[in-house]
Amino acid sequence: MTNLIVETSKYLMILLAACYTLFNFRYFSFKDEERRQIMCARQNQAMFLNHLLAYLIIYLKTEDLRVVAFYLAQVVFFLAYIYLYRLFYRNVSRLLVNNACMLLSVGFIMLTRLSFDRAVRQFIIVAVSALVTWIVPYIMERVWQLSRGTWIYAGAGLVLLLAVSLVGSTTYGAQLSLEIGGFSFQPSEFVKLTFVFFVAAMFYRAADFKSVVIATAVAAAHVLILVASTDLGSALLLFLTYVFMLFIATSNWIYLGGGLAAGAGAAWMAWTLFPHVQNRVAAWLNPWPYIDDKGYQITQSLFAMGTGGWFGMGLYQGMPYRIPVVEKDFIFAAISEELGAIFALCVLLICIGCFLQFMMIAGKLQAIFFKLIAFGLGVVYIVQVLLNVGGVTKFIPSTGITLPFVSYGGSSILSTFLLFNVIQGLYILKRNEEESNEEG
Repeated sequence: MTNLIVETSKYLMILLAACYTLFNFRYFSFKDEERRQIMCARQNQAMFLNHLLAYLIIYLKTEDLRVVAFYLAQVVFFLAYIYLYRLFYRNVSRLLVNNACMLLSVGFIMLTRLSFDRAVRQFIIVAVSALVTWIVPYIMERVWQLSRGTWIYAGAGLVLLLAVSLVGSTTYGAQLSLEIGGFSFQPSEFVKLTFVFFVAAMFYRAADFKSVVIATAVAAAHVLILVASTDLGSALLLFLTYVFMLFIATSNWIYLGGGLAAGAGAAWMAWTLFPHVQNRVAAWLNPWPYIDDKGYQITQSLFAMGTGGWFGMGLYQGMPYRIPVVEKDFIFAAISEELGAIFALCVLLICIGCFLQFMMIAGKLQAIFFKLIAFGLGVVYIVQVLLNVGGVTKFIPSTGITLPFVSYGGSSILSTFLLFNVIQGLYILKRNEEESNEEG
């Protein structure tokens, strides 16, 4: 009977995820705020039903009463986050709040299936991060001197990256984290935010050739320190963010073309200099001869996605635990195996929906500093999503980048909450300004 329920539930979960995704994009088609709010309400209904169905299956498969308590704790958190955010910030973007909750719920479902203890730790991190970052929109609305901290942003980012390069812990061939007082965190997750603020503040003041040279030198310093730490995924993320922010600030196609060409040359140099990059590229080009060694992770990922097909095996019907570090870099493969390619595509489309909202907010902002921040954070977010999914699907070599709000990891969760709340702050600023103009 349980197997029948599991088999049926996977189709219902796919349907609910598809409905949620449809409502996400229908939101953009409406100009009327009331109809947009209806779409957001329907999103909430689809998310909570999907969440309930998934945890019903998990309970039936495990018969662990802790799962029930954990599910109820998540429901309380999601309800509090959705409604308290709307209470304290009247002009909040409900779409971004909903999408954050939907992605978090998918992450909780897969982590509970993979490791209950890790899922609980992730939940605690999420709850604390949500509480800590709650004040960010309030700060964005009231602190007008943010554009004056150009060299504070640059200095903070470089110091953190240098600290990792000198005394950081090494994981899978790269120096990624610092340990302080028994707690480990990954500074590069936060430096990508200070980096965007630095570039935005720099080009807010001027976008002439001298400013471009100075900004490029500082950006290159960030990237080179990451390369020295062999954290090439983060280096690529910052590099692409800078190139696109530079193009938006200057509208100069030569800068864009030259930057991308320089990036291609740097990628070739990284391949020649670092053995672990050579291993990843070799595993990407043809993993099958190395299936027991450096190609093991990507081949297991491909097996998982191939086994899952369009509709998935169903929760607890697959073997996602065979993929190394599946809960971090390769959680998209676990989703594909047990919930199906259609469900996984819905997750990807929800991420794209967040990016579109970021770009729409950036397009409406008048202040160049805020516009560049929204655009830069949008680029950071979508590049991170595409690097993760591209690595899992063998479209590009694996970079070790996590899937925001879905993958396991405290630094990733906190930095993503900060990113979303900065964007929320900018959205609230714009909405408040529009209301003031209408009243005036």
